[in-house]
Amino acid sequence: MPSSLQSHCESQVDAMKVDAGEPLADTPPNSEQFNRLQNLFDKSFKAARVGIWECTLPDETLTWTDTVYELFELEPRSPLVREATVALYLPESRKKLTEVRNAAIKDGDGFTLDAQIVTGKGNLRWIRITAIVERIDGQPVRIFGMKQDITAEKTLFEQTRRLAETDPVTGLASRTKFEAAFDEAVAASSPGQKALLLLDLDRFKAVNDRLGHQAGDTCLKDAGRRIAEATPNATVIARLGGDEFAIILDCESVKSLNEAARRVANKLEWWVGSFPNKLKVSASVGGAMILPGVPAKDIFAEADRALYAAKAVGKTSLELVPVPDKTAGVA
Repeated sequence: MPSSLQSHCESQVDAMKVDAGEPLADTPPNSEQFNRLQNLFDKSFKAARVGIWECTLPDETLTWTDTVYELFELEPRSPLVREATVALYLPESRKKLTEVRNAAIKDGDGFTLDAQIVTGKGNLRWIRITAIVERIDGQPVRIFGMKQDITAEKTLFEQTRRLAETDPVTGLASRTKFEAAFDEAVAASSPGQKALLLLDLDRFKAVNDRLGHQAGDTCLKDAGRRIAEATPNATVIARLGGDEFAIILDCESVKSLNEAARRVANKLEWWVGSFPNKLKVSASVGGAMILPGVPAKDIFAEADRALYAAKAVGKTSLELVPVPDKTAGVA
């Protein structure tokens, strides 16, 4: 272990002993007990895929323990040039690292950052960096800390997120994903830019009852595919549950919204099953423009009202959400 990092480890071991109530004076730094604790310390960090690093300031000289070399898949104890190691970070992580590091060195105590790197062997990996800035007379003299491999943690998080945001039957966005995207679209809306379509399948219950749930799942998948073909300008297509779907799409006007709704309605008219159990499936569609100043719940309610109006008359129905009169009551 490099001597400067060994000093850091010694202080960690000393802290462990103080916590345990052991007198430091009875245990010299080179004692057998200290060496045993240091060895345990090193093995524990290695098992947890944690390495220690330091960078002296202002000359930017790097020192790593072997585990950090392993994380970056570089030859152990090979010369380190900070510019070369920073180049291994993906652009977004490199930018963020530069920002938080500079801020910490300028007037902070340290930082924690999750960053993505491409290792020396070309593998993508996530690492968690913790850093502490050491100062003498107020001036930063070195920055040091730990780097830990958190690739497995990030992979599990991403898998969980995808499961939460994806409908398991159709592969479309889930209701959770739709609600987040819809709120974002409403918040960022400008006049005539986006619209919401809601639809449900007519006679879908008959498909489930007469042809079985497997045929029903196939019908839902086909519906998702047909919606995507009919709305190439959609930003989100989601299954809200059952046979209900929602579409957020780029839209210039009510006329464009009507045209999109007609395309969807026409595309979602097909036969399911085979003779003598052959059923025709269609869809009812309702929609509303996403306009500035109109809350998401009101836009959704208006599209939903239009959908039920469509079901009542057996054809697509669309209505525009009125823009609130922001001058009302102004003298």
